[in-house]
Amino acid sequence: MYTLPKIEQFNQDVLSKYNIYNSVFITLPFDSIDNTGALLPLFTDICDTGFKKQETPKEIVDFFAKRYLHDPTEEDKIDIMFRFIQYIERQIVLFDAIEDAAFPVVNNMEGRGSLRDIKEKSDAKNKQEELIDFLEDFHVRTVLTAHPTQFYPGAVLGIINDLTNAIRKNDLLDIKILLAQLGKTPFIQNEKPNPFDEAVSLIWYLENVFYQTSGEMVHYLQKNIFDGESIKNPIIQLGFWPGGDRDGNPFVTTEITFKVAERLRTSILKCYYIEIRKLKRKLTFSGVSNLVNELEQKLYRSVFYSVGEIFITVDEFNAQLNKIKQIIIDQHQSLYLDDLDALLIKVNLFGFHFASLDIRQNSKIHDAVFNDVVDYYWKQDSLVFPSNYFELNEEEKFDVLSKVDGNLDPTVFENELTRLTIESIQAIKTIQQKNGEFGANRYIISNNESALNVMETFALFRLSNWQNPKVDIIPLFESVDDLQNAHQIMEKLYTNPAYADHLRNRNNKQTIMLGFSDGTKDGGYLMANWSIYKAKEELTTISRKYGIKAIFFDGRGGPPARGGGKTHKFYASLGPTIENNEIQVTVQGQTISSNFGTLDSCRYNLENLLSAGVTNQVFSKGQNELSVVQKNILDQLAGFGYEKYLSFKNHPKFIPYLEQMSTLKYYAKTNIGSRPLKRSKSASLDFADLRAIPFVGSWSQLKQNVPGFFGVGTALKKFEDNGQWDKVQDLYDNSLFFKTLLENSMMSLAKSFFPLTAYMQKDPEFGEFWQIIYNEFLETKRLLLKIAGHKTLMENYPDGKASIEIRERIVLPLLTIQQYALSRINELNKENIPNEQLIKVFEKIVMRSLFGNTNASRNSA
Repeated sequence: MYTLPKIEQFNQDVLSKYNIYNSVFITLPFDSIDNTGALLPLFTDICDTGFKKQETPKEIVDFFAKRYLHDPTEEDKIDIMFRFIQYIERQIVLFDAIEDAAFPVVNNMEGRGSLRDIKEKSDAKNKQEELIDFLEDFHVRTVLTAHPTQFYPGAVLGIINDLTNAIRKNDLLDIKILLAQLGKTPFIQNEKPNPFDEAVSLIWYLENVFYQTSGEMVHYLQKNIFDGESIKNPIIQLGFWPGGDRDGNPFVTTEITFKVAERLRTSILKCYYIEIRKLKRKLTFSGVSNLVNELEQKLYRSVFYSVGEIFITVDEFNAQLNKIKQIIIDQHQSLYLDDLDALLIKVNLFGFHFASLDIRQNSKIHDAVFNDVVDYYWKQDSLVFPSNYFELNEEEKFDVLSKVDGNLDPTVFENELTRLTIESIQAIKTIQQKNGEFGANRYIISNNESALNVMETFALFRLSNWQNPKVDIIPLFESVDDLQNAHQIMEKLYTNPAYADHLRNRNNKQTIMLGFSDGTKDGGYLMANWSIYKAKEELTTISRKYGIKAIFFDGRGGPPARGGGKTHKFYASLGPTIENNEIQVTVQGQTISSNFGTLDSCRYNLENLLSAGVTNQVFSKGQNELSVVQKNILDQLAGFGYEKYLSFKNHPKFIPYLEQMSTLKYYAKTNIGSRPLKRSKSASLDFADLRAIPFVGSWSQLKQNVPGFFGVGTALKKFEDNGQWDKVQDLYDNSLFFKTLLENSMMSLAKSFFPLTAYMQKDPEFGEFWQIIYNEFLETKRLLLKIAGHKTLMENYPDGKASIEIRERIVLPLLTIQQYALSRINELNKENIPNEQLIKVFEKIVMRSLFGNTNASRNSA
């Protein structure tokens, strides 16, 4: 059977359907929507033409108003801008739903990277036993975080889901009703969500997508690769941050942590209850039906009648299911055994925890907490800490920390942060008692700068009456300096007898987290990615030296600047010098809904991640190792890029530009996430405290995408100027890691649009600074096209390129409106008596357009 190329499938199933259903909007019974729908294409064309003529956003909006509005006042212009924003927001939802509906058609679900592909390759290469060995030990862990990179409220996400199903069935009546519902559903939240609200939103994905997809994937492997033998290894694991991530989020309390853990447990029990109800209709045989009935009753009571009590343990549940299984095999010809196996697989994957709730706090908070704890013991005349503890060197402190124990009561501390931090450590033990060990067994220290950060955290567990904590203490290395020192920090821990003993209790596994987002913010695109690669190599070497299996947990965001892009390609490109026993990644914001929001996209992306691990460890084992020469070139490239990025970051206009010319400060005013914009409470903007999401997001709103490319062009040009272009060309042609790195940078360039802000080059304060960015963009684009041998960006991903182009066209009016509003705010602020009321209106326009622009960028995932 002939399969259409991806771009033709995209044009047929996405573009043409979008054009058809978009026209339905105009027929909907809303006030003035027909007028808005008729005017918007005209405005889009004027934006398009205007930017080609190098007109400013202000000139474009004024020209449109003069031509199509009769004697327009400022109020008339504001009114039409708000109507355009509302209309475009809904166009983006429609496009999302159409892309989701077409996903299995545009993407070959059984092609490269699928489970079927893995099986066929292992058969063809006679690697079945190696594959089984690999799958008995390997894990893919997707960790859902509440980092706010998507602005859809829950009601709109529900409509996208229903609209996707209606489009898939081509049910025009249903589509019309849903579009009408969409028109009447507010897109903005009046209040910020609290961390529990965020958890509830994400648990929807666990219940409706991950539960089924993960179970089906492991079931496929069990039947087709393990010949029906039960897979004991939970290949797919889920992690969860809302309610546990305290870093910079004062709204995460101990009560919320417990509420989220309980909600996770109730949710998985509800999934089991629904499945048992279905099984009850099938398992009607003697000796079986009564056992199924018993399970149904106990689950029902645990879910619907419980105030925290559980009427069945996970071990009892498993034992009863296995008992039923044996009776079916022995007495009932294995009837419906497949359905029972499907449930047993899910119980093995999700237990009573569903997803592991990770607890996270910043090392700077820990420093203050530990000072309080030591001070408390001194006041008690306790001998736990010597009176000169803070004067001791690191080795001497290690010696003290290795021997501590106690039974701290958090309530004795007046400082709320100290109390909450100790409570969070003690909460892990309580959660494990109800949800099992996997309910919460990881404590992450962000901004980890020393081995002492880890040892003091470890000591806090022991001081909380937990001598052998069933917890992985995970340092998160983020800055370029911390990444370079990471292996030395871990060696100090591995050689400490108390910590080494702790690792023996944890199966000699050490999880180490590496942060792409803050690494890029700190050191630029090339240096961040190369520093993480080198850190992984050095950490692998040092871990292997001490018999420790290093597990790398990558803090990746959606866009390439935050470690996103073609993520599975990165994992497939890792050589044998980097431990790859597990793939652990954070998934957030629109990356959750775009990559894992439907059963098809979730299956496709989870299979691709698993396949990347298989490719690296089984099919291409030892093939991706970088040579000394290649590493030397990457060192030089990263160094040149870093130098360029640092000079840019240290430019006196860097922070003022972000504050005055971008949407940075407006992120803090939105109601999408429970976390503040920055970690500190200071009024002035300190770059170190600035969170990566608003930092990267602000460049994205400007359509400049600096963190995804800045320094790349400069670094490549050095080789071109020195007559050594063949070296980088050879590296691109022969290293999957480097090729993927540059392809992701190309995606950042493809989503940039400098005509939008070209008016800034005439700005007396920021003109020169804008020009620096634009020059680097042009140089990077020229050299990336040269190295790839392409005429246009992303030409080897035609469907992805087409999706970006359509989305960029949809939001072009939004971007224009946003820049117009920012210009007006700056003008109004310069007046002798600024019109505060009018400034507020334009600020609202900036924020509303910010929502739509961000939602439309979901293909940056």
